[in-house]
Amino acid sequence: MRIGELARRTGVSERSLRYYEAQGILKADRTPGGHRDYPEGAVDRVIRIQEFYAAGLCSSKIAELLPCVRDADGGPSAIATPRLVDDLTLERDRIDRRIDELRRSREVLDDVITTAAGGSADED
Repeated sequence: MRIGELARRTGVSERSLRYYEAQGILKADRTPGGHRDYPEGAVDRVIRIQEFYAAGLCSSKIAELLPCVRDADGGPSAIATPRLVDDLTLERDRIDRRIDELRRSREVLDDVITTAAGGSADED
């Protein structure tokens, strides 16, 4: 599929897809005319890349991680190194801390909303 179709199917801009390719985290063949030609599996790959970015991973860490991830079309092609596992554990811990912070923020907002609505914060 061409880059425009991949962009439409994933909701990711063509510019981002080109960036992913430059970073080595997305691969495309080239047509005789020089256009990018992505396999069907690129849709799942782009969605996975977006998930990793949303989790706060940088492109170099994503490039290191992707070969260790089970794709829809089969198993991983590499085993995560102990260093990568340590790095990812730290990332997961960071995400867990952020989730806790967001939960606390939501509780504060719930209290403000309840108070503003004329109720008490204990009426849940």
